[in-house]
Formats: sequence, C-alpha cells, structure tokens
Amino acid sequence: MKKSTFGKQVKVKLHSRNKHQGRYDLEGLMQALPELSPFVKPNKFGDLSIDFADPNAVKTLNRSLLKQYYKLNYWDIPEGYLCPPIPGRADYMHHIADVLRIYNFGNIPKKIICLDVGTGANCIYPIIGVKEYGWSFIGSDIDPKSIKSAQKIIDSDPELNKSIELKLQSNPKDVFYNILKQEERVDLTVCNPPFHSSLEEAQSGTKRKLSNLNHKEVSTVTLNFGGQNNELWCDGGENKFIKNMIKESKKFSKSCFWFSTLVSKQSNLKGIYDSLKISGASDVKTIAMGQGNKTSRIVAWTFLSSDEQKEWRNTRWKN
Repeated sequence: MKKSTFGKQVKVKLHSRNKHQGRYDLEGLMQALPELSPFVKPNKFGDLSIDFADPNAVKTLNRSLLKQYYKLNYWDIPEGYLCPPIPGRADYMHHIADVLRIYNFGNIPKKIICLDVGTGANCIYPIIGVKEYGWSFIGSDIDPKSIKSAQKIIDSDPELNKSIELKLQSNPKDVFYNILKQEERVDLTVCNPPFHSSLEEAQSGTKRKLSNLNHKEVSTVTLNFGGQNNELWCDGGENKFIKNMIKESKKFSKSCFWFSTLVSKQSNLKGIYDSLKISGASDVKTIAMGQGNKTSRIVAWTFLSSDEQKEWRNTRWKN
C-alpha cells in the first residue's frame, strides 16, 4: 500500500482556489443578499461581523455566500438541520480535484461522476462541485426529509438540476450497497461522516464551541449549527463509520477510481490506515486542511493498479 501526505505544513491554509480567503466581505455579501443586513453589526473592534452563535445569522450568511460566489438564488435547510461551513466544504472539493489532476496530465478532468455519501439537507458538496468544476453528482442520504430539502435546492437551479441525482439509502448500515449497482462506475466519492459517537457527545461539543464564541472573535464560520442524529453522530462515531465505508469500498473496488472521506480526529488515522492495508488499497493519500484554528484532513484511497488507472483515465476522461 503506497501512502502519501499532501499539505503538511505548520499552519495549513485554505486551498489557493478557494474563493473564501480571509475575512468575509460582508459589504459585498449584503449587496448580494440584502436579507443579511439585519444580522451585520460592528463587533468590539469596530469591524463588521455577525453573531456566529445565532443559527439564523449563520444560515443567512451561507445563503449570501452561495449567491455571491456560486450564483445560487435559492438555498435553505429545515430547522434543526446541519448548516455547514462553506469555506471548509469548498476546500474539500478543491483538494480532491487536485488528486484527480495528478492522474490526468496535470489537468482537472471535467467528465467526473462523484458520489456524495450523506449529502444532507444542505447538498453543499454537489453544489460546489457542479458550480466550480461542472461535475455530475449522485447524492445519497438515509433521511427522506434531507432528500426532499436537497431536491428543492436542486430543482431551483437549472445547472444543478441537470447534474445531480439523489438516492435514498434504505439501509442506514450501508454506504455503497443500494446506491451503486455493481456495473455502475463513479470516478470519486466524498463524505463528511458523522463525527460523534452519541447524542450526548455531540451536544457537549456544541456547548463547548458556543461557550468559546462568547469570548473569542471569529472571522470565519467554524461551527456546524443544528444537525440531526445521522448528520452529527452514529454508533461508534467517525472511526466506526469510516472503517465500515472502507470495508464496503473493497466490494466496489472496480466501480470507483478514488474513494475519500473527511477525517476530523487525527487519533483515528492509524486505525483507518490499518483497515485500508487489510482491505488491499493500492494507494492512499492524506491531505491536510485548515480553516482558522480548525484542522482536519481528507483520506483518499484506490484499489486500482497503475495499468487500471491509465485505462480508467483514457476511457472515461477524454474531452
């Protein structure tokens, strides 16, 4: 198993193609979406800011970001559902695009089909992938309400509508089964797995972050407000979820070029690497990401041999 690490720096910054560098341009965002204006006020330093502990303010900020940078006129999520930090989600898509570029003569391929495991009510990875790279997506989720919310977003935009297909996962214990057919091919999978192992752990983490906001200025969104149980926690948490994903991915080893997932806890990496070695992954990449004081990483893996990788590129990615 070949293993490599990207982006290993003392302080990891947002990807160079990420549109969300530095502080938010709140003046520009208010022009893009006037509904943001009531939430924008000077902070104790006299700079314009919003209350990042207010879920409505964060959701409205997301709507303004999606409108200004991705030309999306409608985006909403049901009350209590996960409101993702867009800069971090965009970073994932840009970094994983670079993985594909390595195998396409230095060019990011355009004819990509990506499976987003657990797309959620917000549908954020497919939105960014379609708008930035023109890729096609399959979005899966175990929650019918999430699928309905994501479909409403997709239906509001012609570009998304022709590029994203949603599928309801009927068995919460499965990842690729019931979503991918054995003969079906996707170039890439992405996933933001449930982070916590219990509801209590998830609530404790949220309380800790909210407490930190009371005495600390925040320049970018670092919280995921809301979230249903399948979005924030599952039995065994991130570690068990990813190991199950790896186990299933072996069964679909010829169906996908690169599998990938976000890994929030560095302590989970050793067990993930061990699982990938046991499963017979031919190549593994770890990509460091950072936003403000928050650090995470992407782990990506493939089962294809060098010859199979070349054949995949030559048959699927030719423009």
